[in-house]
Amino acid sequence: MITAIILAAGESKRMGEPKMLMPWGKSTVLQTVISTFQASGVKDILVITGGAHQQVEELIGKTVEVVYNEHYQTGEMLSSIQLGLSVKKREASAALICLGDQPQVEERNVRNVCNAFLAGKSEIVVPSYEMQRGHPWLVARPMWDEILAMKPPKTARDFLKKNARKIHYVIVDNPSILADLDTPEDYAKHNS
Repeated sequence: MITAIILAAGESKRMGEPKMLMPWGKSTVLQTVISTFQASGVKDILVITGGAHQQVEELIGKTVEVVYNEHYQTGEMLSSIQLGLSVKKREASAALICLGDQPQVEERNVRNVCNAFLAGKSEIVVPSYEMQRGHPWLVARPMWDEILAMKPPKTARDFLKKNARKIHYVIVDNPSILADLDTPEDYAKHNS
């Protein structure tokens, strides 16, 4: 089973308001991300919350599993990834590491990453657009202990760099895997 770990614990400081709750089409940023993964065939979805967690949890209700990262202010993204992996350690064979502020991610790219893993290509599968790594990327369970043992200031980027030879890249034809929403300008540019 592949689980999607959606990282939605940030404080949205540069945005100035909780970006997971911001409107996106007929929905919100986070609901759009969740819907995309569901439509891609990922049945097991875990959302890691932190900043504005009560509003975020009210927003998504019982549609997916939710875990609160109490270290979201100090632990950076690594602590949310580690929390998600530790929650899913017994049941999942691989985890998609997803950004909650990436509502433009496309179903086909999610499916292509999952299919590359299922075809036995690698223990790490990363989408790539014009030689740039993006999200969601996938890590198989045999590699989880390495991530779980990492300590700040190490990041997921350090993990991928260290294991660069093990990565299978899925080439995508658009930059949706790279774009996330950090500032009001990002939001205005992508939500038009």
